[in-house]
Amino acid sequence: MKKILKILIVFIMLFSLMMPIVVFAVGDGNIDSGGGGMGDGTSTDKWSPGYDGVRVTVVRASDHATVTTPIDLTNKQPPSTMFHFGKVSKIQYNGGRNLSPIQGAYSYINPSQTMPRIVSTNGSSNIAAIKSYFTDEQVIRSIASITGMDFDILIGGDYKLLLEPMAYYTFQGVMIATTATEAAMYDEQLSGLLRNKMVFLSHKNLPLAMFLEVGDLGYPAWSGSTTKAASNADIKSSLGLGIVRFTEQPEPPMVSAYDYEYRVNTEVITSVMISGGQSDPDSPTRVIFIIDGRTYNVGNVYYPSGDSQLAWVKWTTPDTEQDMVIDVIVNGPGSTSKSIINVKIVDFDKNPPPNPVADDRNDSFSHSSVPNREEKTNANWSIWSPWWRAYWVWHSTGEDSGYWCDHGWWEFDLEQYTARLSSDMSIKNDSKNPTASGSTFKSGYGINQTVTGNVSSNQSSAITYVQNAVSYFPEFGYETYWRLLERVSSGSNARFEFKKNNYSTYKNRTHFTPIWMPDGVYTVNTWLIDAWTPDGMLSMNLIDTLTIKGNLWQDWHIAPLNP
Repeated sequence: MKKILKILIVFIMLFSLMMPIVVFAVGDGNIDSGGGGMGDGTSTDKWSPGYDGVRVTVVRASDHATVTTPIDLTNKQPPSTMFHFGKVSKIQYNGGRNLSPIQGAYSYINPSQTMPRIVSTNGSSNIAAIKSYFTDEQVIRSIASITGMDFDILIGGDYKLLLEPMAYYTFQGVMIATTATEAAMYDEQLSGLLRNKMVFLSHKNLPLAMFLEVGDLGYPAWSGSTTKAASNADIKSSLGLGIVRFTEQPEPPMVSAYDYEYRVNTEVITSVMISGGQSDPDSPTRVIFIIDGRTYNVGNVYYPSGDSQLAWVKWTTPDTEQDMVIDVIVNGPGSTSKSIINVKIVDFDKNPPPNPVADDRNDSFSHSSVPNREEKTNANWSIWSPWWRAYWVWHSTGEDSGYWCDHGWWEFDLEQYTARLSSDMSIKNDSKNPTASGSTFKSGYGINQTVTGNVSSNQSSAITYVQNAVSYFPEFGYETYWRLLERVSSGSNARFEFKKNNYSTYKNRTHFTPIWMPDGVYTVNTWLIDAWTPDGMLSMNLIDTLTIKGNLWQDWHIAPLNP
């Protein structure tokens, strides 16, 4: 078949070396190999070679939004009655979607052109065939048709294919279908039971079947082990995905010298991932954060062998802009890759708009698009809770003597936590505007704004509520100048308004539009930020609009006193 020469594959696929009862995962791309043997299965927890698939989702390159319902491709015919979690992509899960178990009604597609074997049981890989398959024109045309995308639009450079390896396997006597990401999330809900029973599949060969060699779609290139079982956190953030692009170059990576950017005088959270060995009450891990000369101690950082745990500290940034270095010291069996955290503290209250005057002009003005500022409305984190499983053994010291000894061990439960951000934004005409009508006003007059931010969480002690909101305006191209809003009420339902305007005769909370602003839609963009969680910052990119019709001068009439 003809090949689409301009299709480039930016992900790396790792192939598992299997034993007779093995795990399998699918993908394509610039290829290396990883994974390993499966170990022994049981009648209730097993996987058979070849029972794999690929979940395919079309993603818009500009904003990483999924634009089609994911489809599952497989050469097998798994039973439609098995358990699964619906058609949800990794991007959607990372955006806050929760697992939703479903029994039955599982749908899949057997491609007309059979997919090659991705992982063989004898350790050999099929790299050339896999690359050929996923760059074949007829395969791409088939994916376009199934997902409802026009083929020429799909390969035009504005979209990418997100591929996720899948496995069909029996767990606890029930057959289920999962992607690598779903397996990690499911294991968290089961407090590590899936990993305990099927670690070589769920946490090794399946997630290591695909990962990125070059960062793309907001996911990093994988630089961790390719032969050891991965943690749930690593699987969710970096493993079990491949990307097919249709442009010559991947999107440029986000290069920054800073690990965190915070605002001045803001309560924030700084987190590190701890892993290595097992941390339990007999051998605990303690994390020390040294911030601006002050020491913060975080104890009781527990996790089972082979997994990991976030450790975090809540602190308040200084009231001046500066660069900071946070030192992280780990005592105990664990370690972190981030022993030094670079932080940038910025002040958003230093660039308000200038005073508009009556004779302002901007004959070259043209409207700009509202920027896609960072948004994250859901956060998820977890805490391992150890407990002792007693196992008493009798030790005989003679015919009628002896003693009982506890040979037990530490078990771990995983407690799940979430935080969600919702908000509302409203702009309206200033009360001193004499000719405003509903959502219509004349340029040169002022507008008011109200923004609310609601944060809910089942671990309120581990989060901060929304603390800042910044508004950007079309006359400045949504950059150049902005307004840091004033927080007029705090807490879980924070409310923000414009600060009192020094150029307002009445000191109203207003923003004056320029008199030269052309008729049409007037859109204000507000970035709601600084609701911090162990899983990062929650934020929303908001807009609201009014309509300009006419200008302030039309409300003035000059006539002689005595006509």
